[in-house]
Amino acid sequence: MYQLNADFARAYQAERRNEARAAQRGHQAQRARRLSRKAERANQEARLALARAY
Repeated sequence: MYQLNADFARAYQAERRNEARAAQRGHQAQRARRLSRKAERANQEARLALARAY
């Protein structure tokens, strides 16, 4: 019985670890998209400022 509980606990922990990793990857991808959009806006503003300067 103890072995069954230990196996169940290991499987449960592994599943939780996989879920946490998946969530972390999702957050990282979301952050990357947000930073990419921010950089694109900054690039567009810089181009506009240069166009206005000349």
